[in-house]
Amino acid sequence: MSSPEPAQPRADPLDVGDSAPEFSAPLVTPEGRTREASLSALLDKPVLLSFYTVDFSPDCIEEWCSFRDFDWFSSGDHVQVVGCSKSSVGLHRRFIDYLGLNFPLFADTDLELSDAFGVTYRTLGVTRRARRSCFLLDSDLTVRYRWVGDHWLDPTRDTPPVHEVHEAIVDELDVPDAETFGF
Repeated sequence: MSSPEPAQPRADPLDVGDSAPEFSAPLVTPEGRTREASLSALLDKPVLLSFYTVDFSPDCIEEWCSFRDFDWFSSGDHVQVVGCSKSSVGLHRRFIDYLGLNFPLFADTDLELSDAFGVTYRTLGVTRRARRSCFLLDSDLTVRYRWVGDHWLDPTRDTPPVHEVHEAIVDELDVPDAETFGF
């Protein structure tokens, strides 16, 4: 990740109303191409930035399948879903292909982005990981909604509540006649 000023790790996650840090990191597109991309370059519409642990873990497969299968997110009409994990560019390509994802994924291999959003923690006090979390960012990089996993043993075990995330986006972005898909 590169940014104009080195980001300091945050002790607590960004909250609603906070400004998200601008950054640039490798982004793998659904077509498998990789480019250095800034967060602001993706903000032609609001972005739902979803942090997760690592590609191919069973819980992360479940999480990304739920986003993929909830077609409202896939349409990209109102919000662009973008993933972020410490997985490498190559692993992201295989993960996107394996699950048939149509979401780009940031490679945050050193967890600088996770640190800047305040969602890095140590598994059993040893291995650094990103908590599962979702941040809805508007065109000004303002956090409009957030969800942060808080499982008592391991916050990577929580899965974002897709229905709650959808409702928050509809409410925050004032989406008229949003499809609920039976939820």
